[in-house]
Amino acid sequence: MGRIDINREFNKIEAPVVCFDNVSKKYDDNTEALSDVSFNIFKGEFVFVVGDSGSGKSTMIKMILKETVPSSGKVFVIGHDTKRLRRKVVSKFRRSLGVVFQDFRLLKDRDVFENVAFAQRVIEADTESMRQKVTKMLELVGLSDKVRAYPKELSGGQQQKVAMARALVNNPVILLADEPTGNLDPTSSREIMHLLEEINKRGTTVVVVTHNQEIVDKMQKRVIVLNNGRIIRDEAKGGYDGVKNETGIYLP
Repeated sequence: MGRIDINREFNKIEAPVVCFDNVSKKYDDNTEALSDVSFNIFKGEFVFVVGDSGSGKSTMIKMILKETVPSSGKVFVIGHDTKRLRRKVVSKFRRSLGVVFQDFRLLKDRDVFENVAFAQRVIEADTESMRQKVTKMLELVGLSDKVRAYPKELSGGQQQKVAMARALVNNPVILLADEPTGNLDPTSSREIMHLLEEINKRGTTVVVVTHNQEIVDKMQKRVIVLNNGRIIRDEAKGGYDGVKNETGIYLP
């Protein structure tokens, strides 16, 4: 069998870009993180994944990133069965995924330009191409005037925008945002979600894990609700209802 050209294979894929097929995950301590989970996410969708702590959201994200694999069932991401991906192609596979975390994960000893350029250096982009792409991404997130600033000189919202520019600079097929507004004030949170929506309109599939009920209710995108490792609701357009209220009862 010839060498796999991951990027070439990815470019041939239409939809779905994420497929969970009867997926279950049980850890060594017998904790069942996911149980018989099935869903598809199609190219260009914007999807919220919500649920209480321990509902299985983090395991789902780790499976998409191929940080863990199912105990049973299959996970396909951009057409590839993650369980069958060889170790030597995993890094290339992940280049088609952009990831934004709650805690930003910026390089504190590098300025804004270099933080975004880091993702380009990983793929050994040439200097001129890197400069153009980093500049374009910083314009997109509204930080063209912060190119030489360091993370400690930025607000939380600005740091998250840098993280988003870094996640996007390699033109990922899917952007995963894990609690992207968790450490932000309401104004910054709205700015980040507006930016994610703009990115989605440009064709990137966006998957957001969040506890922010106000944002989910306002944006009215597709919502997948997890509870104890199972999907209890999956609607093409909706809000945060379906998550436990203060009495422990699930709302309709």
